[in-house]
Amino acid sequence: MMMDGMNGTMMFGMGLVWLLAVLVLVLGVAALVKYLFFSGR
Repeated sequence: MMMDGMNGTMMFGMGLVWLLAVLVLVLGVAALVKYLFFSGR
């Protein structure tokens, strides 16, 4: 029973970590594209 609870918490934590990673990645790509486009002109 305890293992099931921990598993759910771990799954939620992993999802949260993945969400943060994707968010940072998207922001980084957006900043890179902006930088490349504005410095190119």
